[in-house]
Amino acid sequence: MAELPRCRLTTWREVDRWADKLAGAVTDANRVPDTLVALTRGGWVPARLLSDRLGVRRVVSVRAQHWGVTATPSGRAEITEGLSGAIQGENVLLVDDITDTGESLELAAEKVGAAGPTRVESATFLHITHSKFVPTYFAEEIARDAWVWIVFPWNYWEDLATLAPQALKVAGDLPAAKALLEERCGLKVPLSDLKRVTSLGSPVP
Repeated sequence: MAELPRCRLTTWREVDRWADKLAGAVTDANRVPDTLVALTRGGWVPARLLSDRLGVRRVVSVRAQHWGVTATPSGRAEITEGLSGAIQGENVLLVDDITDTGESLELAAEKVGAAGPTRVESATFLHITHSKFVPTYFAEEIARDAWVWIVFPWNYWEDLATLAPQALKVAGDLPAAKALLEERCGLKVPLSDLKRVTSLGSPVP
């Protein structure tokens, strides 16, 4: 994440709409899978929501990540936890929240494909057009020149814990940091939340 990027704070209403759209696309294509594979951590919630909508009760996971905020020491995504369950001979849908660079989803798709499934497809709520990997299904496409840092409801505290100290360092105090986040990032957050994620407040539980 670049320092103080423009952000888009998404809502649960949007999340429900994306989940409905993805489930509808999978169902309309007659491609309901046997198993959902959540790409953790971002894919946990989307996979759970699709599980209900598609009637797919089996959900396993695989983890690919970039160390720190933006990258592994090698600069590439890495598989840090293998598949949590067997998928050999199954039709599988790999699920994440967004394709940004696309590296994590591409790597996870290779890992999943090597585990012997009959079919592997992928789905994300959001897809940014500069991604090197295009999922089989996505609910909303974001143009490259409209890129913003997406703050999903499930990573609000994590992202705020990164952004708030940066804003505080520039602005000098919490009220000024709050104003800076709104001006530069487009994030309107309560002062109490900023206190919670900085040394001036209580740590995030």
